[in-house]
Amino acid sequence: MSSSLIRAKYVVRGVIDRFRFDCIEDGAVLQRNGEVIAVGPYAEISALPAAQGAEKLGSSDHVLLPGFVNAHHHVGLTPLQLGSPDLPLELWFASRLGARAVDRRLDTLYSAFEMVESGITTVQHLHGRVPGDGAAIAAGANEVLGAYADIGMRASYAYMLRDQNRLVYEDDKAFVTRLPQDLAAPLTRWFNWLDQSVDDQLGAFRILHKQWADHPRVAIQLAPANLHWCSDSALADIQGESERTGAPMHMHVLETAYQKEYALRRTGRSAVVHLHRLGMLSPKFTLGHGTWLSEADIELLAETGACVCHNCSSNFRLRSGVAPLNRLERRGITVGLGLDEAGINDDRDMLLEMRLALRAHRVPGMDDQVPTPAQVLRMATAGSAATTPFSGVIGRLEPGMRCDAVLLRWSQVSAPFLDPDTHPIDAVVQRAKTEGVETVLVDGEVIYADRKFLRVDRAAATKELAERMAAPPSDVERERRILAKGLIPHVKAFYADYLRDQDRTPYYSPSSRF
Repeated sequence: MSSSLIRAKYVVRGVIDRFRFDCIEDGAVLQRNGEVIAVGPYAEISALPAAQGAEKLGSSDHVLLPGFVNAHHHVGLTPLQLGSPDLPLELWFASRLGARAVDRRLDTLYSAFEMVESGITTVQHLHGRVPGDGAAIAAGANEVLGAYADIGMRASYAYMLRDQNRLVYEDDKAFVTRLPQDLAAPLTRWFNWLDQSVDDQLGAFRILHKQWADHPRVAIQLAPANLHWCSDSALADIQGESERTGAPMHMHVLETAYQKEYALRRTGRSAVVHLHRLGMLSPKFTLGHGTWLSEADIELLAETGACVCHNCSSNFRLRSGVAPLNRLERRGITVGLGLDEAGINDDRDMLLEMRLALRAHRVPGMDDQVPTPAQVLRMATAGSAATTPFSGVIGRLEPGMRCDAVLLRWSQVSAPFLDPDTHPIDAVVQRAKTEGVETVLVDGEVIYADRKFLRVDRAAATKELAERMAAPPSDVERERRILAKGLIPHVKAFYADYLRDQDRTPYYSPSSRF
């Protein structure tokens, strides 16, 4: 039986509301076999019989927080590292065709190292582009999941299902017919390489869902990729699988103005209204991004209990717009926080992402309808947890919940001076850096201590990744790099008139002022 007593100057059990933290000064958490069994003042918890003989962690110079949850993640080596600059999303899709192939285990470890060192204990991994049938997709997924299991993270995994419009917002063949032959032929080969039926993709989900059913730190959920990538038939099949298994769904929705226009052209209504008519909206459904939500969309989300994952850095980097975070909060919608491919510093730093979300939505005026430190901490913990199958299991430090936690050095936050009127957790949210993250626990197990990973040799894994990527690109990779560059003007031309006749600017979402 494994147990530990974790002491801190401030123990943050969770967030009460937008302005209040559930915080214990000179507190402690007692965990046994990964379950929190007691939380309270250190003097009381340390005197409990169950605390006798427990491993001692933390000190009076630490802050203990629930582990952060990255609610929207895709890859290890960032698109920028692989040659794709920060283009507008629809052009960026084309540029990503030229990315080098990366070993899945090493790629996953690369980003996992960055996540853990910023206090992330759980990741929602949204995976794409694994060629082959259901068994092949599942095998590729297991390379990713094996890496998370190796490092000790908690992971919710979903393969992004799609059956149409894999490059621009129209039928693949229709787009190809307008291309010159030197682009049409390699693009057709790329489409064929990734040609997968919905049955194959759902088959992979079923394999994984069964295979990982009893793993305490892995859960499998569903990810219809986006409205433009999924036919109504595919969405119905995915919804049916969710109802059969209870697996939640995470779907990119209304990330850009072009996606909003696509939904109107395809369905005659908002993407959110369409998804609701298909019976998909519920507390088990998360919209990734939701940048272009309307007032009516937000009301519908509030009525159905659907969640939103805010990806602040991605929205800025890919010129997608500014999400209506303040209005989502006012309507009581559960909002998580995701780093997407990479944060504003091209890494996976949740501490920085919280500060970006905190600052990006500070609209002019003197009311209090702007993000608060408590709000963004809740987004990164309980809010993000609610978008995964681990909802109610993680996100707070309460008896009966799993002990996923991060210890931050208080002196890193407060030095050289911090006024006593400054709330300590306000200071943590706004001042903590990754160098202050000293210990990370998942299921009560220390996976990172004294800024060192205990399960995986980071230096060796990073060195192996660098050596593999130093090899020259294959002929196929060279062809795709040429293809990606050649497609950009044609993709740009496709969207040139997409919004011209509508009173919808492609630059800023209508909600950006609220």
